[in-house]
Amino acid sequence: MTMPPSLINDCFLHDKDRLLHEEALAILKEHLTPIVGRESVLLENCFGRVVSQDILAPNNVPLHTNSAVDGYAFCHADLDVLPFTLSDRITAGKPTHTPLSPHTTARIFTGAMMPAEADTVAMQEDCVVSGQQVQIPKGLKKGANCRLLGEDLWAGDLVISKGARLNASDIAALASIGMGSVPVFRNLKIGLFSNGNEMRIPGSSSAPLSLGEVYDANQPLISTLCKNLPIELHLGGIIEDSATIALETISKAAKKYDVIITTGGASRGDEDHMLSVLDKLGKRHLWQLAVKPGRPMMFGQIPRMESEQDCLFFGLPGNPVAAMVCFLLYTRPSLLALAGANWETQTRFQVTADFNLENKKTDRREFQRGILNTDETGTLTVRKYERDGSGLISSLREADGLIELSEEVTEVKKGQTVSFIPFSSFD
Repeated sequence: MTMPPSLINDCFLHDKDRLLHEEALAILKEHLTPIVGRESVLLENCFGRVVSQDILAPNNVPLHTNSAVDGYAFCHADLDVLPFTLSDRITAGKPTHTPLSPHTTARIFTGAMMPAEADTVAMQEDCVVSGQQVQIPKGLKKGANCRLLGEDLWAGDLVISKGARLNASDIAALASIGMGSVPVFRNLKIGLFSNGNEMRIPGSSSAPLSLGEVYDANQPLISTLCKNLPIELHLGGIIEDSATIALETISKAAKKYDVIITTGGASRGDEDHMLSVLDKLGKRHLWQLAVKPGRPMMFGQIPRMESEQDCLFFGLPGNPVAAMVCFLLYTRPSLLALAGANWETQTRFQVTADFNLENKKTDRREFQRGILNTDETGTLTVRKYERDGSGLISSLREADGLIELSEEVTEVKKGQTVSFIPFSSFD
């Protein structure tokens, strides 16, 4: 298994305290490269995996012209002379080497190789057969009901590009060229942690929550968002609000995982330790984004042994809405790039605003939770969730996606067009 070159730990340098949304994406997109090795996996196990090299078709698909239906093969130029005389019977999987004689037809079945001199197939339900005579309708176009040699792929065609994530149709294409195993990048090994003395793991105790305690929703949320990604996820539990414990936990995790993701502890509060941990163990590249929600997101890297790839670190905000937004917009495409995939750009739609918004701050991009509707004219509209709190999991359940308001926007009036990112665009 080959390993890629290491990331350069000073290549993310910038001179801004708070990065704009597009600036942060540009830095990540420019500098993140695959940090995992390569391997070969069986075709049936490669859904969602990232292809590590261009894959070319070794042969034509189909390998020969064949019938798309059960029917009768004939030469279209012979349609002026009817009826045809039945001269052969051709089944799928058995090659035919006998050319079709003039003014004759061959009984043929779906997938069967077309005989030489035949170029058209009539469906059996459109034909009238009497003994050895076959009446074929005259209205057929030349080439009807035929799958042509190489019409799907020619030998040497690019089937799958390096960096593509394999979906069901990709796997079908690879099967059609006979691939039993696929060259892919190894899955990223990721450790996921939450922060906070107030956090409790759901189901870990039958005792009710004490005052001041909350169940940790972030770890289930982020781990679920990771389900379809080319990663191997390990749940690390909850890190106590202790500088010593936080440093020890992240230091050990950096030796085990390609990437560490944490939620919470990303601000400068007395009990927020992730920032100082990252600064002590490695190098911080991003912190403080000019976005709402999600301002205190962190990104950096932690050196390991000299011969090993560094461990990458993503520190997400502690509030669930902010954690989800930052994961989807920044961490998710970064993980895909680190896993060898092409950079993912979110799908955006222009929809009509069914809300008013006043006094939006400039120099900050906002991602409001939006609910889609269709008005009485059939126009697709989006309504802003009534409350803005970044701890409201109910808002994520109600929303269909994110209303994106750029830095220069100061207000939104009902009837205006706004940009909308559906959650469905993230798998």
